Amino acid sequence: MADFNEKQLLADIDQLREQFPQTQDLYREACVLLFFRYGVTPTTNKLYQLVRKGSMSAPAEALNKFWEDLRDKSRVRIEHPDLPESLKTAAGELVAALWSTAQGAAQEGLTALRSDAQAQVAEARQAQADAQSERDAMRASHALVSQTLEQAHARIGELERAVAARDATVSSLESQLNNTRGENAGLLQKLDDARRDFGLELEKLRSAASLAEERFRASEARALMEIDRERTAAGKLLTEINAVRASAAQMAERHRAELATLQEQLGNYRQKAGELEGNLKAVSASRDLALEDLSTMRNLLGDKNAYIARIDGEAAELQTQLAQARQKVDELMKTGRSTRGARASKSLKSADL
Repeated sequence: MADFNEKQLLADIDQLREQFPQTQDLYREACVLLFFRYGVTPTTNKLYQLVRKGSMSAPAEALNKFWEDLRDKSRVRIEHPDLPESLKTAAGELVAALWSTAQGAAQEGLTALRSDAQAQVAEARQAQADAQSERDAMRASHALVSQTLEQAHARIGELERAVAARDATVSSLESQLNNTRGENAGLLQKLDDARRDFGLELEKLRSAASLAEERFRASEARALMEIDRERTAAGKLLTEINAVRASAAQMAERHRAELATLQEQLGNYRQKAGELEGNLKAVSASRDLALEDLSTMRNLLGDKNAYIARIDGEAAELQTQLAQARQKVDELMKTGRSTRGARASKSLKSADL
């Protein structure tokens, strides 16, 4: 059956309007155009929608006349002086039936083969489109994983720099603690020197006590006051030293805990980076598999194209067989010797058109 083209059909109907001004002739030619050129079974409504001329009875009458002429022309009449009339009629109808059956079977087989081939091509194209979509999804996933890995590397670098800064801070605090300890040792040495000096001064005061008791008592009172001040200052100094030691110890302990936490975070991020690298390898392997599937689909599409070419070859062979069948019918018609046989041959050729 020919492909139906509505615009071309309307153009052909307009040409028929110019060639056949009579209503019945125009409807008859429209029936012939639809049935033989476009492979569409004409109906009363279809004819009236295309022609739009006369009343509704005009296309109905033309359609009935068309079917009568077609049935009459489809019968093959064989004239032979020695054959009975019933045998002639039966032989003609048999040849017409064989011709119609062969033509219909060939057309149906060709249509079925083309439909099957087109369906397989559409399936292969869909499979190729699915493979391309999956490949694009794999590429997007690979890009996302790469971006995540780069962010993880950047975060690890930041953490390493933070750990280095913490280490520098701890080193600085330890240096300050050592300096404080040195200062404490200096203060203790000064205290010892002060005590030694105090002992010497006390000895001097005791030596001078024999000279003047009152002076001694005054000196002793003054010395006792000095001793109290020194003791008070020494006590305050010891308290400050202990406070500095406790503060330095607490700060050192806190920085050690922060350093341990940062080292643990660094280990976790390194483990996560390893997992991301493993996922990246898995995605790369999946992408390679998708590319192999795409290559397989392309090979399959090539096989389908070869199959379509073979189907077209078989269709051409069927057309050749159909032409041979027509030739045999023509040869059979040529055996008629009477004018009636010649009219039957003419009717068969009109039916072929």
